[in-house]
Amino acid sequence: MPPRDFVVGLDVGTSKVAAVVAQLDQGTPTVIGVGVAPNTGMRKGVVVDMEGTARSVQDAVGRAERMAGVTAKSVHLSISGSHIASFNNRGVVAVTAEDREITESDVQRVIEAARVFSLPSDREVIHVLPREFVVDGYDGVKDPVGMMGVRLEVEAQIVTGAVTSVQNLLRSVYKAGFEVDDIVLSPLASGESVLQAAEKELGVAVVDVGAGTTDVAIFAQGSLWYAAVVPVGGDHITNDVAVGLRTPTNQADRIKIEYGFIGEEGDADASVTISTMGGIGKREVPLKLLSSIIEARAREIFGLVSKELKKSGYPSVIPGGAVLTGGSSQMKGMAGLCAQVLDMPVRLGSPEGVEGLRDIVSGPAFATAVGLVLFAGKDRARTQSRKDSRADGSFLGRVRKAFRELF
Repeated sequence: MPPRDFVVGLDVGTSKVAAVVAQLDQGTPTVIGVGVAPNTGMRKGVVVDMEGTARSVQDAVGRAERMAGVTAKSVHLSISGSHIASFNNRGVVAVTAEDREITESDVQRVIEAARVFSLPSDREVIHVLPREFVVDGYDGVKDPVGMMGVRLEVEAQIVTGAVTSVQNLLRSVYKAGFEVDDIVLSPLASGESVLQAAEKELGVAVVDVGAGTTDVAIFAQGSLWYAAVVPVGGDHITNDVAVGLRTPTNQADRIKIEYGFIGEEGDADASVTISTMGGIGKREVPLKLLSSIIEARAREIFGLVSKELKKSGYPSVIPGGAVLTGGSSQMKGMAGLCAQVLDMPVRLGSPEGVEGLRDIVSGPAFATAVGLVLFAGKDRARTQSRKDSRADGSFLGRVRKAFRELF
């Protein structure tokens, strides 16, 4: 019998589309279906081939549906790309109740007040994420509902994206035949699955190394503090290997995955046999050369991550260190190099918090897809009225309505 309540987390990445189907009616989300398909329709997190991306989405979700024995109508979708930007903003409202008790309505009004700022016409708000509330000058409040006060303020993290990039991604999913329940920033979703509550409270950075981009996010005091996207990822390492070893890109990717390492994590004295361009011959390449090519690009990636962390305005010392995740993070020595460049403790993060097919989705490559499922589970726990009030006037609500009429 198909599950009564399930969600689909859809991570549309530069090199692959990953879909995770999870059952929600038993408390902890239970993964019951997983689908992965290659994606050639995106570059650096941005859609460049809508039809190709739509086919990849259909393929990945279709595989997950067959494994789970369900038919999906909608998905929770991740978004990334170099067009993403974030900043802090403050909202202030007066408490309206005669007895001065703060209600859910007051919270919604102050969050809407935080949305009031000047924004270029080519950008739209993706998230308004409360970092903390302030009641009559007393800060650090997580949930002000039920408290007494006259003045309510919120410090919120605003995440924006390019209108066209968001619309093209949404339209690709609609072309594949699926509605979009929500759009979630990729590093926000990844943090949901790889971070512990204590790390989020203390202060920690998430570095999600994907194929086309590297997502950076800082979590502190239990919420997102800063987010950015570096337009360099694992595909750039593959291209460097292809150029440096003068071998086709598909073979360079295989060599990188099977033999790649950084530092002293591998056998530098060994060698690998590769085909030359055109397939006219073979030659031996020392793994030490392969390692040096990989390390040079990886060092550049983490150098750019370091610049983003400094630009965030967060204190120079991040107490919880960094958590490295994403498909390209699994290479030997990658975590060690990241710790060296960022000058902080680094651990490799894998998805947690789900049951069912945990062995299939336990790798860092599924951090975002699993995080989307967890994010959806928390969203389902909120009241329906709050969900409706948030979605109706939002950018996603307007775009969803337009695409329903179009398709």
